Amino acid sequence: MNLNKNPIRVMLVDDHQTMLWGLGKLIEGESPRMEVVGMASNCDEARKKAGTLIPDVILLDLDLDGESSLSHLPALLANGVSRALILTAERQQSILEQAIMHGARGVLRKIASAEQVLKAIEKVHQGELWIEQEMLGRVLGQFMNPAKLGAPDPEKSKIAQLTPKERKIIDTIIHESGASNKVIAQRLFISEHTLRNHLTSIYQKLDLSNRLELYVYAVKHALDSARQEPRTCAKRPDSRVPSAA
Repeated sequence: MNLNKNPIRVMLVDDHQTMLWGLGKLIEGESPRMEVVGMASNCDEARKKAGTLIPDVILLDLDLDGESSLSHLPALLANGVSRALILTAERQQSILEQAIMHGARGVLRKIASAEQVLKAIEKVHQGELWIEQEMLGRVLGQFMNPAKLGAPDPEKSKIAQLTPKERKIIDTIIHESGASNKVIAQRLFISEHTLRNHLTSIYQKLDLSNRLELYVYAVKHALDSARQEPRTCAKRPDSRVPSAA
């Protein structure tokens, strides 16, 4: 459910007019919860409209009339507001993983149901990720280059700025990796608003942008309590993925 009074503003990018029409009708049917603010059928048009319309979510095909939209993702997201959700027929895992590495918050196949498309738009708008667990694992592996782990850690001064409360938040995010901000806040006995304020401070101190980057950073630099003190049992990993709010 979209708790914000404003509708989720969606821009559709696909080179097939029938697909654009169908997606448009699907989202219009969710009014006033969602609305289509623009459509584009090629990369140049998409960049221009993303910069002027500032949509909340860009539903983006990777193949636009024979041109890959991957290299255009940073420009599409340059406004600092829009979040990209890939909707594609692409089957190569390496290409889908590159989309995540370039800033996309989720990946959907074009065989996805209407319900899945709408739910993914909502979750991505809320700051969560829509990524298969297996794919996320491979992306995390690319972030965490083992060859660099033995080198001196230049991040110690950043980590030293964290308060005990912020360290607790990071620890909770790691061990509740699939949970939404609402659940994380409940675990910490604070409001979602307070949690978001803490996360903003953490992102600034560590030079990060979202919860996915924080998750990777925290695991790489052993910021979770499991690395610092023994536990009597291990929690079974959640089948979901860490959000990027």
